[in-house]
Amino acid sequence: MAEWLDNLIPIKAPELSHEQLAGWRPTRAGAEGLGCRLLADQRIEAAGGVTLSADVYTPRAPGRYPAIVQFAAYTRELHAAGAPTGSNEIGSPPVFTARGYVQVVVERRGMGRSGGTQNVFLSPEDVDDHEQAIAWAAAQPWCDGRVALFGTSYYGMTQPLVAIRRPPALKAFFCNEICTDYFRHLVQFAGVFNLYFCNLWMGANFTPAMYGLRVPPVARALLSHVFNSPLQRLWRPLLMKRIDAIYRAFMSKTPVKPVREWYANWMLDGKSRETCLLQSGPSGDLGKIEIPFVVVQNLGYFNLHQFGTYDLFQNAATPADRKWMILAPPRYELPVYAWQLEALAFFDHIFYGADNGYASQPAVRYWLEGEERYIGAADFPAPGTAQQRFYLASGGADAARHKLSETPGEGENRWAAVPLGLPVLGGFDEVANQTLTFELTAARPMTLAGPVSLDLVFSSNEIDSHLVARLGRVAKDGAYSLLSLGAISPARRRRDPARDTACEIVHDTSVREPLEPGRPVALSFSLTPGPTRLQPGDRLRLDVASRLDLLRSDVSHGYVHFDMPGPPYFARNTLHYGPDTYLTVSEAPAA
Repeated sequence: MAEWLDNLIPIKAPELSHEQLAGWRPTRAGAEGLGCRLLADQRIEAAGGVTLSADVYTPRAPGRYPAIVQFAAYTRELHAAGAPTGSNEIGSPPVFTARGYVQVVVERRGMGRSGGTQNVFLSPEDVDDHEQAIAWAAAQPWCDGRVALFGTSYYGMTQPLVAIRRPPALKAFFCNEICTDYFRHLVQFAGVFNLYFCNLWMGANFTPAMYGLRVPPVARALLSHVFNSPLQRLWRPLLMKRIDAIYRAFMSKTPVKPVREWYANWMLDGKSRETCLLQSGPSGDLGKIEIPFVVVQNLGYFNLHQFGTYDLFQNAATPADRKWMILAPPRYELPVYAWQLEALAFFDHIFYGADNGYASQPAVRYWLEGEERYIGAADFPAPGTAQQRFYLASGGADAARHKLSETPGEGENRWAAVPLGLPVLGGFDEVANQTLTFELTAARPMTLAGPVSLDLVFSSNEIDSHLVARLGRVAKDGAYSLLSLGAISPARRRRDPARDTACEIVHDTSVREPLEPGRPVALSFSLTPGPTRLQPGDRLRLDVASRLDLLRSDVSHGYVHFDMPGPPYFARNTLHYGPDTYLTVSEAPAA
């Protein structure tokens, strides 16, 4: 009776207006039109006598199919409904089942319908449960014994974490927007507690209401006809314009007590890997991964997802012709319905041997801003890419427009560091500039695609401060495009080169080396890669400040940048010009 009622109303699939394919179209599908049937609240036996809850979506056509297992920390009650929530990162079940896959959405222990008591997020116990869910799915009568993984953010981050254990049934995974080192990519970003992201994430997803939420499957299906109706063309643009206000509302919520205890640890005590309750993540063990995968990164992310993508692609032991990386344009939409067709084409290639063109896709496809198209490459940075160094040089007074030059500059310029959220007198910016701006006008066409970094000689009249750098392109008509962001806490400047990747300079932020007021120190840090095409007359613009809110873009424009609680002090900061103060970009061969 329950199964009949659960499937009384079919789930309505969305119009896949979100980005689905990175510059190509598959020539054929492994299967089509197989329908969707829900097996609600299936129980998975886990350690300690606990059972986990899984919603299983199968094709209506009888048979045994590859399973797509999805494991995260969230309640899944509104996922299939298509509700525009930040945790709705599984895609739409009918899209997968129609193509010959079973979708298995698992709630972690202690969440929603699953039993047991939860441990800290992404814990080894969670990985044990995830591994058990993979084995369980492979043994079910609707599965052919082969399992894949798919999902975004948390649903993506759990994938490499379990893949390094090499579960026998796991044959491939497709992850979108991930972190591989949770300490440096998530909790202590650039040496600063990622306060605003944690406030939003925990307030939105881990309140008592979220743990207790129960929506009958038939109601979810009915809601899917509302959320995925043509009316979304009206409400979605309005929703995106209000995203910042919605975020602020979530930040005011009160999560359950264990989550607040973990938050307190991350904020107050977890300033080193040893004292942080969150495990470091799969970085360093990625060489244990040998199965095929695709990793996708939205280039508009900053202090949440970004550098884990390059870490996974560079360090996994998967053969070069069996792994792919996609660097996508800055687009943020809710729910996360992106990349389902790309994933299905990949899975069809792996599981069904479909001759659909996936095997011939280049290992890397990156979005080239300025030309608005995808470029293919064998690696990232692409073979033949050369580093270009542009020195920072003074244009005069601190508030003047400064220069990026091919020769070292001389002298120094200063800016004011004012802690986030503190009031200052009207007209303060007229007497104390809070940013420095540097520009270079392109004399020839240039394709920049690869690592971006800043080396600076820096001093402050305080014992610590904060630096945020933004790189952008100014077109000849004056239109500005944000490309890259980077940040560093100068007192946490100690390098950790053993963890470096081709795109990320890593620091050991567990070590604090307070500044001596007025004494210059050398800083070296990465900005996010932001591929662009400069034409003659376009300008490359570098902005340096001490607060992210002065340089970030609104999330409704596709960029996801959470404010950071820095700088810690009122200060005058100084850049000292010369041969050790420069911007490094990567010039790729012309496509």
